[in-house]
Amino acid sequence: MQIVGYASLDPALFVAEAGSVERMDLAPGTELAYTLGERHCAGTTTDDGTHHPCERERAPYCELHSTPWSVANNADSEEEHAVYLAGFAPRTFKVGVTRSWRLDTRLREQGADRAAHVLTTSDGRAARDRETQISTEYGVTERVRVATKIRGLAEPFDEVAWDALLDSFEVHEAFTFEYGLDPEERPVAETLLCGTVVGLKGRILLLSYRGTTYAVDCRDLVGYDLEPGAPDRDLQASLGGFG
Repeated sequence: MQIVGYASLDPALFVAEAGSVERMDLAPGTELAYTLGERHCAGTTTDDGTHHPCERERAPYCELHSTPWSVANNADSEEEHAVYLAGFAPRTFKVGVTRSWRLDTRLREQGADRAAHVLTTSDGRAARDRETQISTEYGVTERVRVATKIRGLAEPFDEVAWDALLDSFEVHEAFTFEYGLDPEERPVAETLLCGTVVGLKGRILLLSYRGTTYAVDCRDLVGYDLEPGAPDRDLQASLGGFG
């Protein structure tokens, strides 16, 4: 079995075996007990659900199976685009773009705590230009690393700083997202697939295992071969895990 993809809105991992792909549910309360084996390219999955494996070492995708930047970022799209601001606890703000009809979905995929649609453009290239201008003028980033999002998981969101940023824009629509995750302390960043599912925030999977809550980047799981059973390696534990 190999992990070949994930879904954050209807939480699941996609696991391929012998050419077919099955859905592994990640609903809260789901019990998982797998050990991660070797990692290699996740290959491709066709529209009919057939998986074509790839043994190249580069993961999650090798150079033959990577999506070009211009395609992944809609740089050449002639569809209407939304320019948005997104906020992540406690005080990380970014500017981004997406096709207008995907706005709500894109924000949830990123695990944003707050967001605001501030501009509409006629195509992807114009949206990218405005994104860069806003980033430069207002000092907000165009990318937020998963590690930064994990560090903010147990922190309150800075509403005052967020409102101050929005004062400079015409807000077409505002968003507040709740994910049902309320860790008392910052989860430990780790790559594993064992424990009880707490929930998902964007692509960050929270797992409770042996008294510690772990934060797992689902993208970091893609490409791994799976073996049934809990891992036998030592894992970093939170202070609560020793209680």
